[in-house]
Amino acid sequence: MKKIICIWFTMSSFLLVSGQEKENTDAASWDFSTDANFYFFRDDFILLPVFRADRNALHLEARYNYEDLETFSAWVGYNFSGGNEFEFTVTPMIGGVTGLTKGIAPGLEMTFSYKGFELYSEGEYLFDSESTENNFYYNWSDLTYSPKDWLWFGLSGQRTRLYKTSVEIQRGLLVGAGVKQWELTTYWYNPGSDDSFLLAALSFAF
Repeated sequence: MKKIICIWFTMSSFLLVSGQEKENTDAASWDFSTDANFYFFRDDFILLPVFRADRNALHLEARYNYEDLETFSAWVGYNFSGGNEFEFTVTPMIGGVTGLTKGIAPGLEMTFSYKGFELYSEGEYLFDSESTENNFYYNWSDLTYSPKDWLWFGLSGQRTRLYKTSVEIQRGLLVGAGVKQWELTTYWYNPGSDDSFLLAALSFAF
C-alpha cells in the first residue's frame, strides 16, 4: 500500500510541476487530472490510481492496479471531440502493460453528453504476452444524470479480472458531487448480494 501511495504522490507531483511549467510558456495548453479509485471489499482493499494529460488532440494516460495487481500500463491516444448541445469525445488509444500481467492493449474512451445526461465508457482488449488464454476484455461504463452542475447520479457497470465475483459484469449505482477542481463519486456494486462492494473515486483536475 505504501508503494502505491508513493507512486501516486510522485506522479501527481510530476504532473503538477509539469503543468505549472507549461503554463509559464504556453498558457492552458495542457490539461492534467489524477484519480484515486478506492475499492472496499468485505475482506480486501485495492487502490487504483490513474493519471491523464491532454494537449489539444494528444492524450496520455497511466494506470496502476488496473489490468492486474502490481501492474502498470501506459497509454497514448488521440482525442476526437465536438458538438454543441450534443457533445462528444472519442479517444482511441494503444497501451503497454507490465508487471504481474504483461502485454499490449488497444483501448477506447468515449464520453457523450446531452442536456444533463452523460454516457462514459472506457474499454480495452489486453493481448497477454505470455499466454493467449489470458487475453481479456476490460470495460468500465457509467450512465449519469446531472440535475445540477455539481451533482450527478446514475448506473455503472464494470468487467474486470482484478477481483472475482459470482457474476461476470459488476453492476451498480453511483452518486457524485464536485466543488471547484475536486470530484468525489461513490459506487455500490452488486447491491443486495454477497458480492457487493463499494468504490470511492476521488478526482482532481489541474
